[in-house]
Amino acid sequence: MKRCIIFLSLLVSSFLANGQGFLRADGVDIINDNGPVLLRSIGTGNWMIQEGYMMQSTGAKVNTHTQFRTKLEESIGKHKTEKFYKTWLANHFTKADLDSMKAWGFNGVRVALHYKWFTLPIEEEELIDGKMTNTWLETGFTYTDKLVEWCTENEMYLILDMHGAPGGQGKDANISDYDKHKPSLWESEENKDKLEKLWIELASRYKNEKWIGGYDLINEPNWGFAEGDHQNGCGCKENDAIWDLHERLIKAVRTVDQNHIVYISGNCWGNNYDGLDTHSLREVDDNMVITFHKYWNYNTDKSVQAWLDMREKFQLPLWMSEAGENSNTWFSDCISLFEKNNIGWSWWPVKKQRMNNVLKVKTPETYKALLKAWEEGKTLSVKDTYKAVMDYAEAHKNENCEVAYDVIYAMLHQPHTNETAPFKSHKIGEPILFADYDMGKNELAYFDNVSADYHIDKNSDWMVWNSGYVYRNDGVDIGLHEEIPFVGWTEKGEWMNYTLNIPSEATYKIDINYLAENKEGLVRLKVNGKSVQECKLSQTGNEWVTQSFEGIQLPKGQVELRVEIMEGGMKLKSFTILKTQKI
Repeated sequence: MKRCIIFLSLLVSSFLANGQGFLRADGVDIINDNGPVLLRSIGTGNWMIQEGYMMQSTGAKVNTHTQFRTKLEESIGKHKTEKFYKTWLANHFTKADLDSMKAWGFNGVRVALHYKWFTLPIEEEELIDGKMTNTWLETGFTYTDKLVEWCTENEMYLILDMHGAPGGQGKDANISDYDKHKPSLWESEENKDKLEKLWIELASRYKNEKWIGGYDLINEPNWGFAEGDHQNGCGCKENDAIWDLHERLIKAVRTVDQNHIVYISGNCWGNNYDGLDTHSLREVDDNMVITFHKYWNYNTDKSVQAWLDMREKFQLPLWMSEAGENSNTWFSDCISLFEKNNIGWSWWPVKKQRMNNVLKVKTPETYKALLKAWEEGKTLSVKDTYKAVMDYAEAHKNENCEVAYDVIYAMLHQPHTNETAPFKSHKIGEPILFADYDMGKNELAYFDNVSADYHIDKNSDWMVWNSGYVYRNDGVDIGLHEEIPFVGWTEKGEWMNYTLNIPSEATYKIDINYLAENKEGLVRLKVNGKSVQECKLSQTGNEWVTQSFEGIQLPKGQVELRVEIMEGGMKLKSFTILKTQKI
């Protein structure tokens, strides 16, 4: 009887898992059999296509996937390079990463693919009777199969994103692995044919997989087609080459797969759709979604109005398939804007060494030494180089990454609420880091004068929202002293909130550990919105000191303590609250 119950339970689970049907376009909505679906996804980033900024190698002018691989082969030989890449693929994105994403609340993953894991470049293919062959490499398919399996288990959608197309689809080589010494995707019929055949092969393999969320056919085309065009295709009025290739790819996919969504991308990193309204592409397929990307601009209604107009004009759904690389403020404002307008989204990327992604990679000292040598035009030994890159691969394992709970809160909670939440549980009598202020929106959990990067709309250089660029991804500026985070670059009017649980109503003192090198500082303490004391912090020179302030009355229970900066310039490391007298 017990076995029968277990069997029936598994049967019901299987039925529910398959009951959603294929994800598909229905008018201006993306739906499955259960109704509308809002995709909340993250891109795999540096896993199958390495970008120089995530490999941290741009300072050594090693900017693309192929440049990095070539540099390694020259340094440690092809055999050790193959061993590194085998480890890299096995470590960088695993089932543990996907399980974590599911637990946090994401329902999709956009996997950035490089064609070189699936087939050979055209210059390496054999010609038979004057026709180019298409050699299939199992590595890419093997890892994609694993992703499909993991997504099916987690009931998450997997969108296949052709991030690196044969020849490269844009002048921005960092993202597409374009080599200006070889024909691009747009300059080579052989590259177009290879991309077409690759999509047919992928569609043939995955046509019956219900947790495949569709095919993102060409990531971020960026190419000037006519004399005088911007080299990245911004402002181009004639984009027929892009729409012709999309039409060709869609027709090719439909020869083997009638089930899955196809996602289309305009010029100028996916955002220039000029020419689509007069092209026959819009008549080719109705299971199609318009994508766009959004970086470093304001999150206003105006910023998405053109996309909403396009959705209505073509009666096709929208999916914002890539954004990120900004602060928590920008993340929550952006996602709120999308979801208010029924636009699903995908963030970029899931992990790297910086603090503005859900998983943070700690860069090993051996890898830092390798990068320094490359930047200085030097070489390390084969042994040291190999150890450095293998250490870097090891650092990308899920269990070796730090979870950025503030980023997750900003993406999945802040868009829907003004509530704040403790970043950590604080204990009275123990040091509390100033950097461990509450999670939440700027002006609710903290206030900082610069809380996001809007350099595109401001026509400015990059706007630094966290001057130390460590520990957390809010506007509060945080640095490190002996690996301990402190709040620095303080300015008058800024503040941080801390949710505390006070064991008993009493008079307390607060010990503040700080550094005020050139002038004295001043902070004001507020408890539940009421000012209780101003604390003058004496000038310290280059020594961290602790200064005590007494006579602070605190009620029993949950208390909101606000620390306001009255005079800036000091660095604040920690404070300790100690009971001195019962009331």
